[in-house]
Amino acid sequence: MEITNLNINSFTESLDEQRKADIIKLVDLMKEVTNKEPKLWGSIIGFGRLKYVYKSGHSGEMPVVGLASRKQAITLYLSYDINRLINLNKLGKYKTGKGCLYIKKLDDIDINVMRTLIVEAIKDTKNLDFITEME
Repeated sequence: MEITNLNINSFTESLDEQRKADIIKLVDLMKEVTNKEPKLWGSIIGFGRLKYVYKSGHSGEMPVVGLASRKQAITLYLSYDINRLINLNKLGKYKTGKGCLYIKKLDDIDINVMRTLIVEAIKDTKNLDFITEME
């Protein structure tokens, strides 16, 4: 995954009003928690930068945390195993993938729990032995 030169504001302007408002709130939250400026990694709004190197030798770069507006839901990229996060069951209405959290809208979740999950996910990710923080 690579960082693009696209403008995040132009990207969010293309969203419908409710989704745009939710994405902007999540961007502000992630910016506050990470103390990093958001950058577009393709269609993912990412914060920070990591390098991963698997035992197989496969390597790449990715944001520490990120989010994307997808057709079915807002996708938050938080962890390699989202279900390991302790406070997940307090969040509200969501679905999970391996490392992703899917929410329909911010009104479905507790934003304070989301803040806690982001902090928890960052600590979890940075403690993985195949991760190196780059910025």
